[in-house]
Amino acid sequence: MPAMLFHLRWPDGSETRCYSPSLVIKDYFQPGQTYPLPQFMAQVREALNIASERVRAKFGFACSQAMDQLAELEMLAQRFDSLDSAQVQVLSFDE
Repeated sequence: MPAMLFHLRWPDGSETRCYSPSLVIKDYFQPGQTYPLPQFMAQVREALNIASERVRAKFGFACSQAMDQLAELEMLAQRFDSLDSAQVQVLSFDE
């Protein structure tokens, strides 16, 4: 199963390198695009859950790395909950 990294820029300009055990992230995001924070979080939750389930289907167990990545993103996103126009930019994909 091909894994990938994807790189994000948060509203404060900080950047995060993220892991997905599946290329499904490409179905939800485009490099260079900016997404409103609530939309980004809804899409990344769905994508990483699908990625984890793909691992379960292939190996018989969910991907803890995908769930750890989602937990980190949830924590990082909380910093910007009070900003009405917070956006997240998807910078790039590494396969």
